[in-house]
Amino acid sequence: MMMTPIFRKLALTTHITFSVGWFGAVAGFLALAIAGLTSKDSMMVRSTYLSMELIGWFVIVPACLASLLSGVIQALGTPWGLFQHYWVLVKFILTIIATAFLLVHMQPAGFIADMVSQHSISNSEYGGLRMQLVVDAGAALFVLLFAIILSVYKPWGRTSYGLMKLEQNDKVKVSQVVIKKSWERYFWIALISAVVLFIILHLTGGGMGGH
Repeated sequence: MMMTPIFRKLALTTHITFSVGWFGAVAGFLALAIAGLTSKDSMMVRSTYLSMELIGWFVIVPACLASLLSGVIQALGTPWGLFQHYWVLVKFILTIIATAFLLVHMQPAGFIADMVSQHSISNSEYGGLRMQLVVDAGAALFVLLFAIILSVYKPWGRTSYGLMKLEQNDKVKVSQVVIKKSWERYFWIALISAVVLFIILHLTGGGMGGH
């Protein structure tokens, strides 16, 4: 069911607010992760990782889930649909992957926070895990930036399902619709496959023990 213009604007405002909040919180998380990795001040390191855990669970995770939910509501309540355009579909899949990735990688952040709350850690302790937090936050920013670009440029046209819906609604033949070149259709498939493969290899590289 299509939303009224008022509710459509409300849904869009909500989605933009939580998405921008998610991006900004991850940027702050990245800054803290870099500070925690490079600082030689034990008190700075302690406060940094404790702050990261708080920001992660009480800002980033809620903003992430709210952005995902508001985006689905907006897509289903507008003519864009959730599966009718490639850019919407790709953004939806990326958001799901980013959400799952975030929930998994809050575990090492919590582990480090627990360690520093009990005793001071040296620069050599948990070096790989601390570096991984920096890498993960940087990767998350890249994914979120790519999602923003998709929202602005809206590339690749309609999906096969979208073309079918267009034919049903506008009573035009699919052959009359300009179909994108094959490489444009497969680009998003290759992108999502690469992201999924990276996550699988990362998680099967030893799980928590691999950090």
